[in-house]
Amino acid sequence: MGTKRVGWARIRSLINENTANQISAPRCKVDNSLLNTGAAVTTTLTQAQGGTHFNIDGTDDIVVNMPALSTSNVGLHYSFLVTTAVGGGKTVTFVHPAGGDWSGQIFLYGGASYPTSDVAGDTITLVASTGANARVSMMCVSDNGTAATWQCTISADQIATIAN
Repeated sequence: MGTKRVGWARIRSLINENTANQISAPRCKVDNSLLNTGAAVTTTLTQAQGGTHFNIDGTDDIVVNMPALSTSNVGLHYSFLVTTAVGGGKTVTFVHPAGGDWSGQIFLYGGASYPTSDVAGDTITLVASTGANARVSMMCVSDNGTAATWQCTISADQIATIAN
């Protein structure tokens, strides 16, 4: 029988081959520009932006319109982080087109009487003075082209609302 010893050159070669063939983990896209300007912004999200995380500067009013109803929306997801607190008298809103509804869980930092759940409304509002580090995540769980439901989770230091 031959020797079972492997030299350092072969070990290094095997390590390099293994490193070159590793599959990298999927990464979310991060958008630091669209909603992070410090100015008022109104935008409509697209399916191409699905999977994107958006940072939000809440200095002025922000309106995020959800994509038009479509059966191809199912599975779309977005996330948002307030990096600069929502200004006095300002809001950050997420709005569905007619036929869309949020199914949401709202968590308030510090506990109080929250978490709570709300399924009646097409608009999420982060109110004035919502602090930095507030988070909203959402995913379309059903859409038949005329009615849609998006699941959302909201965590903030002020009570967010879901209403019509």
